[in-house]
Amino acid sequence: MLTLPDFPWDSLAPAKERASAFSDPGLDGPAGEGIVDLSVGTPVDPTPGLVRRALADAADAPGYPQTYGTPDLREAVAAWFGRRRGVPGLDPSGVLPTVGSKELVAWLPTLLGLGPGDVVVFPRVAYPTYDVGARLARAEPTAADALTTLGPLTPASTPRLLWLNTPSNPTGKVLGVEHLRKVVRWAREHGVVVASDECYAELDWRARPEGSDEPPTTPSVLDPRVCDGSTEGLLCVYSLSKQSNLAGYRAAFVAGDPVVVRRLLEVRKHAGMIVPWPVQRALVAALGDDAHVADQKARYAARRAVLRPALEAFGLRVDDSEAGLYLWATAGEPGRATLERLADRGILVAPGDFYGAEGRDHVRVALTATDERVAAAARRLG
Repeated sequence: MLTLPDFPWDSLAPAKERASAFSDPGLDGPAGEGIVDLSVGTPVDPTPGLVRRALADAADAPGYPQTYGTPDLREAVAAWFGRRRGVPGLDPSGVLPTVGSKELVAWLPTLLGLGPGDVVVFPRVAYPTYDVGARLARAEPTAADALTTLGPLTPASTPRLLWLNTPSNPTGKVLGVEHLRKVVRWAREHGVVVASDECYAELDWRARPEGSDEPPTTPSVLDPRVCDGSTEGLLCVYSLSKQSNLAGYRAAFVAGDPVVVRRLLEVRKHAGMIVPWPVQRALVAALGDDAHVADQKARYAARRAVLRPALEAFGLRVDDSEAGLYLWATAGEPGRATLERLADRGILVAPGDFYGAEGRDHVRVALTATDERVAAAARRLG
């Protein structure tokens, strides 16, 4: 019998109920009533009009779509990598659309043929689905932040798959070029596939020096400075859920080594893991337009500017949080205690222990609420 951990968000039910009942007579109107839910990263802003039009225009879709995606879709992904991620000349044959990024994360070990005895490594503070994906394949999940902690490697203990997450969910930490380069070099020496989950790359809050020629997003594992211009053994996982408000479309892709991607493609063709045709057309439209991404980033920046000082005034310290949709905060106490104190103010957050034992003293606070709800949270914290 396959054993999976409990779904973590189910444990928030009591805190959610208490936060939902919040009422403060000292705060007028909506600011003083009901829950401000900052526990999940679900976009709340409208899907861009050009994307909705592309979806509607492709609504007449009586035939089966291509599992591989259309050539222009794969070329749009390659062009986006060149324009936004500092990855010129990406081979479109190494691109594959996926039904959201969580699906790919959960099934990648299985798609790669991993099984009992195979080791899958992921960060110690991490999105829970990396662990779940290893368990689904009946492989061995291993949390590690440094290659040295893996100890002396034997053929049996050498990982088959190594996950990176940059920017991190939940911490917002960004891995730099040299760190990524070191991991890639080590992985190639040991025949390890590296999968880098980079879904928050467009939401980089770090200041860049004036005149900098750095790409406008965080470094990718496919950046030539990292991989010496070769995608061998490398995969980048990406989603448009956050930057384009497409969570409901399940619009994502994996890109990198064409040999590995073709291996994934063959299994997915047999399993019927196909991105619907209208969503493929919406992906092309979204990837070709940078303006709506900049607009959405500005919305999140404004909410971040309201929420961060309010949390700090409440006594929390914000750690990392260099990029992404979250503030990774601690009050120097167990995160569950901070969760309860915030629920008493009508604010629901995610406790850090959702993401591993190393996160137990933190909470993750999402920026994915309306301007009105974020403003309400700030007033309550004050």
